Amino acid sequence: QVQLVESGGGLVQAGGSLRLSCAASGRTFSTYHMGWFRQAPGNEREFVAAISWSGGSTYYTDSVKGRFTISRDNAKNTVYLEMNSLKPEDTAVYYCAADLQRWRAVTTTLDEYDYWGQGTQVTVSS
Repeated sequence: QVQLVESGGGLVQAGGSLRLSCAASGRTFSTYHMGWFRQAPGNEREFVAAISWSGGSTYYTDSVKGRFTISRDNAKNTVYLEMNSLKPEDTAVYYCAADLQRWRAVTTTLDEYDYWGQGTQVTVSS
């Protein structure tokens, strides 16, 4: 069992920055991959970024490349999403998720994540 709690969301102007955190508890944090997803009103939940269990591999959706950075601190059981140059289209509820299948490559597929946080709202005003 894994519990995930996101924090750091809020209201920011376009061009601004936010740093999301996701604190994990339960199973040993360094044994599973982590991902960030987001869901805007009326839209399906979509992949944003992911990081391998060791932190050695990261993946991003094209729309956030060069603006967002995913990282993890296994000593603090926390994964981060640093978001810069925010745009109004980044407005969404952001979720972190855990993929316990360490044996396989990091996935961007929503259904392959095992545990989810409750989400944190990010609103970017124009």
